[in-house]
Amino acid sequence: MTRLPASPTRRLTAALFALFALVAPFTHGAANAQAWPDKPVRVLVPAPPGSSLDVIVRLLGEKLKDRWKQPVVVDNRAGAGGMLGMDVVAKAASDGYTLGIGFNGPVAFAPYMVKKMPYDPAKQLLPIVLTTSQPNVLAVQAGNPAKTLPEFVAWAKQQGNKLSYGSVGNGSSSHLTMELFKSVAGIDAVHVPYAGSPPAATSLAAGETQALFAVEPALLPLVQGGRIRLIATTSLKRSEATQDLPTVAESGVPGTAGFEALAWNGLFAPAGTPPDVVERINADVNAVMKEPAVRDALARQGLIVGGGTPAEFKAFIDSEGKKWGAIIRKVGITVE
Repeated sequence: MTRLPASPTRRLTAALFALFALVAPFTHGAANAQAWPDKPVRVLVPAPPGSSLDVIVRLLGEKLKDRWKQPVVVDNRAGAGGMLGMDVVAKAASDGYTLGIGFNGPVAFAPYMVKKMPYDPAKQLLPIVLTTSQPNVLAVQAGNPAKTLPEFVAWAKQQGNKLSYGSVGNGSSSHLTMELFKSVAGIDAVHVPYAGSPPAATSLAAGETQALFAVEPALLPLVQGGRIRLIATTSLKRSEATQDLPTVAESGVPGTAGFEALAWNGLFAPAGTPPDVVERINADVNAVMKEPAVRDALARQGLIVGGGTPAEFKAFIDSEGKKWGAIIRKVGITVE
């Protein structure tokens, strides 16, 4: 059978269909971005009200609700070292209406410590943006003879196996920072975990333990009361909040060049959340964190403002997992 040449009208129709097939995914994505959000956005906080994570989300939420024209609902789900709240995020609908503020514990550390996690951070959580980070500081009892980090290392080595150190919890950034420091500085100390910063700091002030790595704001009342003293900070460079405190990296202690240990947090969405929605959230959070009032409020909490792209945040999480996973395996830390 002889096939007749296509008419101009048929050729035009075919060309339009082909063009629509190419453009449709982009116009659909743009429509999603414009439509979202059309209802309140819930943010899971895996920590109690009044915690630093809670403060961060409420501060950002007040600004984001103006941009989104929708309420930002804070849902506190503390428990299981942060895994309780992040499990809710991991298993929520991937529509952009459930987010969570995760931190190193339940995102980067837990896969190496917890035998049976209720979720897989790498597969079920989608990084959106790094919100803040914060260095730990090394604290000792006020009566400790060491005034500098080299003096502390020398003093610690003199104690032999009699030294003990506190942490804010087994497998926490506080715990792992000291384990990393022990390994590079060549000192020995027994770990004594506590349920949070207040009891860990109190034990140090009472002389029940001899050293503690923790975030600075939690220690300030005892510092100001003359009961404990800060020696060094774990940021790579001095931050605005700790300008007068030398870093471990600059201390001159052999093996500590490049030493860095940060407590960090960021926003996550369930895997499968539309890319255009993720980009919208990322852009808005970045914009809010650049506002002077927000930066000042976070700085008063001793927090370093984050930011960046989802890809950059994911790469950072991957690098943190590899770094601390090696320490966790070496020490043999496990959490039931």
